[in-house]
This record gives sequence, structure tokens and C-alpha cells, in this order.
Amino acid sequence: MEQLAQAVNSNERLVWRGRYVETTFLVDAGDVSWLIEINAGRIASVTRGPFVMSAWTFALRAPREAWEKFWLAEPPPGFHDLMALVKYRTLRIEGNLHPFMANLLYFKDVMAALRPKAGAS
Repeated sequence: MEQLAQAVNSNERLVWRGRYVETTFLVDAGDVSWLIEINAGRIASVTRGPFVMSAWTFALRAPREAWEKFWLAEPPPGFHDLMALVKYRTLRIEGNLHPFMANLLYFKDVMAALRPKAGAS
């Protein structure tokens, strides 16, 4: 998750797509969590928890094993997309869903930015 800022901020098209996104969201992977702050489509900060009374707009919560499968270069069916994780009740989305749903493609690509590129070793 520490490489998320570099992966997103170096993708000009993705930053442009999220140019109106200003939010902080939580990614929870069981025993570890991160607060991700976005300003104008760029990842401003990625802060690893634990947190005491952290402020976030929405949270993406899934077991660590689910995120590990999601971040594979070629994820298996059911782990290839955030909404597939929701459909199979692996991912819970909590909080104010408006920013997430209004920018769904942006957030899908932000979370998939940590996947290794196909054919890379």
C-alpha cells in the first residue's frame, strides 16, 4: 500500500479522471488499515494505522487474503473488481458512499493500481 501514491500520481489519465475528488478514505485489511487522502485526484498521503478516532468519508473493509488476491496481476474471478468483492460479500463499504459511487471508476482504478503489470517479473 505504501507504493499507492507513486502508482496513482504517475498515471496522468487516472489523476485527470479524479481531478474533482477531494476525500479521505480508509482501507481495512483485517489487522492493518490505511488512511488515504486524495486531493484533486492525487494521493496526498497514505498513513498506516492503527488509528484512534480517525476521520474518513468511507471505508473499504475486506480480509487481508481478499486484498492479496485482488492485487494479483491476474486476480481470480470474484476478486477482479471491487464490486465483485461486494457481490460475494467479501468487501464491505461503509460510511458516506456518495463520493465513492460518484467516482466509482476512479476508485476501482486507484485500488487496482497496486497490481503488478501483466508480463512484469
